[in-house]
Amino acid sequence: MISQLRLRLAASGLVLLSLTAPVLAQDAATPPAPGQAPAAVAPPAPPAPVPPETVLAKVGTQQITEGDLLAATDDLGQQFGQLPPEQRRLAVLAALIDIKALAQKAETAKLADQPDVASRIAFLRERALHNAYFAKNGVAAITDAELKARYDAEVAAMKPVEELHAKHILVPTKEEADAAIKELDAGKDFDAVAAEKSTGPSGPQGGDLGFFGPGQMVPAFETAAYALEPGAYTKTPVQTQFGWHVIKVLEKRTQQAPAFEEVKDQVRQLVMREKYIAMVQAARDELKVDYTDPALKAQVDAMEKAMSASGPQDPEAAEDAAAASADPTPVEGAAPAPAN
Repeated sequence: MISQLRLRLAASGLVLLSLTAPVLAQDAATPPAPGQAPAAVAPPAPPAPVPPETVLAKVGTQQITEGDLLAATDDLGQQFGQLPPEQRRLAVLAALIDIKALAQKAETAKLADQPDVASRIAFLRERALHNAYFAKNGVAAITDAELKARYDAEVAAMKPVEELHAKHILVPTKEEADAAIKELDAGKDFDAVAAEKSTGPSGPQGGDLGFFGPGQMVPAFETAAYALEPGAYTKTPVQTQFGWHVIKVLEKRTQQAPAFEEVKDQVRQLVMREKYIAMVQAARDELKVDYTDPALKAQVDAMEKAMSASGPQDPEAAEDAAAASADPTPVEGAAPAPAN
């Protein structure tokens, strides 16, 4: 409560300062002469970086350096993410002072000698080392060339997927859909019929749905559309939960893979995960993990046996199962959505 109040007061003071500073600066400035244009004001220069060894504050016998503040910001900065950068810096510094103050009291009370506290300190130290090791030997070692190579491999392994460019006329009843088909059979332009009769939002654009691939439309619509050849339209209406459709396919093509820059972050996450798994497994093999508790070892052996028996999971089968269990909301321009 005290820390929160202190931060609110500090924030209020900073807000007040930010509000009054321009006014004071304006009062101190010399106004331009009549008819004279105001002098151009150069933007303020960015502050110079603070050396990490710079001492910012002292708490008892301990110093807080810029390096300490940067390290604390990595852990605490998100808690103050809603604050402007300068206020966030002061908030993290205030939190770090609180931590240093109570930590010194704990040292004086010899709490670090208590088994539970000692175990926690040891765990946090090892976790920090674990993170630092992977950051240096895993994350920092990833190159753009490695990411591009992995992207190319993923693209090469992709199975060709056919996508369609289609239009449709959506009406409430089968009779209206039949009437629209008769007009098309008589030679009337599809776009004109869609603009006149379609109740979907895409009607004014000739019922154009753009390109879509498998699974992006409701099943009845998708089945009918993929059965058509380019230039053809359905000779019988297609019913879905949105109404009755007359569908025309304009073009079929092989779906293109997304550009490397569009999925670079996802590829990086994939490579990082694989590097981590390989790095941890290599360390386990080198150091020889031994489960000294017989009951625990039996549980681990049973789990590994079950995983080995199940075999590797087929990623495509997993994706199909996930798609089948999804409950998408039809939205204009989103999948699955022939309701426009």
